[in-house]
Amino acid sequence: MRIFMTGASGWLGSAVVPELAEAGHRVTGLARSDVSAAALDAAGVEVVRGTLDDLAVLRDAAAGSDAVIHLAFKHDIAFTGDFQGAAEADRRAVDTFGDALAGTDRPFVLASGVIGFAPGRVATERVVPSVDESPSAIRSATARAALALAARGVRSSVVRLAPTCHGDGDNGFLATLVAIARTKGVSGYIGEGANRWPAVHRLDAARLFRLAVDGAPAGSVLHGVAEEGIPIRDIAEVIGRHLRVPVASVNPEDAPAHFTWLSPLLGLDSPASSALTRELLDWRPSRPGLLEDLDQGHYFRRSAGADRPAFTP
Repeated sequence: MRIFMTGASGWLGSAVVPELAEAGHRVTGLARSDVSAAALDAAGVEVVRGTLDDLAVLRDAAAGSDAVIHLAFKHDIAFTGDFQGAAEADRRAVDTFGDALAGTDRPFVLASGVIGFAPGRVATERVVPSVDESPSAIRSATARAALALAARGVRSSVVRLAPTCHGDGDNGFLATLVAIARTKGVSGYIGEGANRWPAVHRLDAARLFRLAVDGAPAGSVLHGVAEEGIPIRDIAEVIGRHLRVPVASVNPEDAPAHFTWLSPLLGLDSPASSALTRELLDWRPSRPGLLEDLDQGHYFRRSAGADRPAFTP
């Protein structure tokens, strides 16, 4: 297939591209900068210049392709105060792809997130997020709109990713937690630290996107989750050991000052299952788990760390 991708040069996309190529697919990627275009060209990806706001470019690229994988999100504005603007741009892009693919039975795969759907309970692929007026609800509505494209003749699916999509080179939540521990001189967790985060290795997630575009039935909800839930305290302990700093609880009222923008997410108890996804697509995660990956040491290089996530939360 000829597959058009947004986010093809990003953290996850740069792993999805070789997965697709190995399966015999040809990839065309959206590039908003010279740097992204050069990275795509070096990876053997045909470049389409434009941004998520260039709806005519998105429509034409989708119409000329056999499938679309949408990974991009405007992180640059989302984590500097305009999450709603980023989410609204994402919705416009999804609607544009839907219009271009309607009636073709071609695949459309959307990256979404799984965190916060069923607090304190294990979220399965059957969980439907609650609807409210928060900016994050816009993203949930976008995912529902993507699934609804099945009724318009699109083989649509949504991959809900774990908040921790880890691996060497990660600049997301986990790298940020390491950077905070290094700066503060303490590896912290909120309260008792028993709350759980699901996780998936970047390369396992990339394989799931390839399986989705190849064979996910229309209207499928898939979970990119390799580990159901790792206690945040366990993560903090590994970070503390590698940085040789104390590991300590941070009072919930002090968490915003300590963890800044990461605080609301770090306190969530949000385990998730991928049992239905594994059964449907025979997805078998095989890469190192999160704690094992942390122990490999690459997160503790001096260059590691981030101000915001580099992947879709």
